[in-house]
Amino acid sequence: MKRNIKIGLLLGILFCGLSDSIAQITTGKIVYERKTNLYKKFKGDDYREWIKEEDKNKIDFFELYFNDSLSVFIPQESELKEEMSWATSKNVVYQNFNKNYRLTIKEIWREKLFVEDTLNVRQWKITENKRVISGYNCRKAIWEADDSTRIYAWYCGEIIPNIGPESFCGLPGAILGIATEDGGVIYFAKSIEITKPDMAALIPKKGKNKIYTTAELKAKLIKDFGKNPWGKAMIKNNFGIW
Repeated sequence: MKRNIKIGLLLGILFCGLSDSIAQITTGKIVYERKTNLYKKFKGDDYREWIKEEDKNKIDFFELYFNDSLSVFIPQESELKEEMSWATSKNVVYQNFNKNYRLTIKEIWREKLFVEDTLNVRQWKITENKRVISGYNCRKAIWEADDSTRIYAWYCGEIIPNIGPESFCGLPGAILGIATEDGGVIYFAKSIEITKPDMAALIPKKGKNKIYTTAELKAKLIKDFGKNPWGKAMIKNNFGIW
């Protein structure tokens, strides 16, 4: 009798340990570091007059809050003065996976513009390549954005929502790393916190702001700024792969 009880206890402990080891994460917070090589982003000698060699790599941080149906991607607040804030965008992206809905807040020349759309659909090719990011095992996937642009992503099946930085989603797990093929823009998760964020409080409020579709906002910016070289660069930056 006592022997059976001991065996039962040992099996119970073993089962609990196995359950914990295979438990999948459905809610939490991920902090990403984004590194942008400005020389690769802004090609041409004209931009090198504005961007010094020591400033070519710009670092930004973002936070992604998520549960099994929602995600909110926001720039991380900092009290430090930011150098060359104009050189990179800092979007807020809210995605509702149950409703196939995306709300993006773009800050363009100090004006916040609200854009509603469906979730982006990308055709990913999943590979056998693996790596560890922030302590989590990830698998590599590739997206052919166009004939000359490939995006590499590393996703973690242990974090099951199909979330990612910016508007990226659609893989069988959370994207913890993503990069352009030339390394011009790279996102990597620096920390992952298993928590239950208050998603209702984090969802951005539209208020009385004008709401655009992606096509409407792009057409407006082309009309207003499309003839200016800096305007063309801004439009490309805001309506590219991200």
